[in-house]
Amino acid sequence: MKLPEKDILIRGERETDIAAIHEINLLAFGQEDEAKLVDALRKGKSYIKGLSLVAIKEDKVLGHAIFTKAFIVNKAGKRQACIALGPMAVHPEHQRQGIGSKLVEEGLERGRELAFNSAVVLGHKEYYPRFGFKLAAERKISSTFPAAEEYFFIMELKNGGLKGISGVVQYAREFSLVADAKKKDQQKEQTAEASKENQQENPSQQTGEINFVQSGSENPLNSNPPPQN
Repeated sequence: MKLPEKDILIRGERETDIAAIHEINLLAFGQEDEAKLVDALRKGKSYIKGLSLVAIKEDKVLGHAIFTKAFIVNKAGKRQACIALGPMAVHPEHQRQGIGSKLVEEGLERGRELAFNSAVVLGHKEYYPRFGFKLAAERKISSTFPAAEEYFFIMELKNGGLKGISGVVQYAREFSLVADAKKKDQQKEQTAEASKENQQENPSQQTGEINFVQSGSENPLNSNPPPQN
């Protein structure tokens, strides 16, 4: 059942909300990646005060969305600032009640008030067009996310906000740092598993220490998580 709009308050996050925001991202996505990313973004230079939003009912945090500063960089290196949505999460018990939509709408409106010309998001193509997002590729704008063209969207926050603008959107560095850390953890797990299998197949080699050299990671960006409407 959809909650009455008057029962939901959207406001900027407060220090007392941080633990609840971490928990909601953990529960909504079933992994730590998004929760760690939000924690990292909060400490970074791309964090915008008032654009990390929470949905509140009876003083309980039910959802969260963060918009951070990004840049559209053209071939000449000229940059135009924009806001990037994600991660966004709603507590599993309160999904499908319109909370995600309210978070998005409030964030976009605040972005306009802060004089940003555009907003970008990497996400579900059936969801974000309802807010006015359009495929970024149609404006010759791409992202540094791999193979993301059909899921990467942009919208003007004011008329003409993207006139003459093209290029590549550069996200906050925290996206790549968190992704890189995850990849290194996966490499360690794969190495440990390979070592275990090798020892099982070759019992005579089970004595002594084996040193494995980790190869460098490619440092790809995380894709923004799916919406929790």
